[in-house]
Amino acid sequence: MAHRIAVSRLADNGGMSRITELEVNGISRRVNASPERSLLSVLRDDLDLTGAKYGCGEGQCGACTVLLDGEAVRSCITAVSQASGKRITTVEGLEREGRLHPLQEAFLETGAMQCGYCTPGMIMSGVSLLGRKASPSDAEIVHGMQGNICRCGTYPRIVAAVRMAALHSKSPRRPS
Repeated sequence: MAHRIAVSRLADNGGMSRITELEVNGISRRVNASPERSLLSVLRDDLDLTGAKYGCGEGQCGACTVLLDGEAVRSCITAVSQASGKRITTVEGLEREGRLHPLQEAFLETGAMQCGYCTPGMIMSGVSLLGRKASPSDAEIVHGMQGNICRCGTYPRIVAAVRMAALHSKSPRRPS
């Protein structure tokens, strides 16, 4: 079914493609895509970045969340033209020098994932939240994660993971 969706999206662009320059995970990438095509489909189908997931297709579940200039956006309802000229960060771009982002580590430590489908979107929303507020309260975490749905119900562990990542970012880094 997903294959048919991708094919129909390509067919619907009426053959009007254009070259768009995108900065994805710190790398400049050129794509030949209709300006109205979803950022999610370009990331997954053209750039082979499959961390962001197709969930509802309406921006309601958060599975497709990526960062544009540090802010969480739903890539399924974001046209690729809206992302041009902005820094796009996907879950694949969070690791640095072979080390996971502190929130990725916290998700592992707290067991904040069960099936894992929502996890990339949850992490990206959490990273955006921590970028805006270094030490959010539990209520602020819950509010900041609104719009990200976990069908498995691991919300308490997700909140714990964001709290843990916030605490780890305040403590001095141990030498590697």
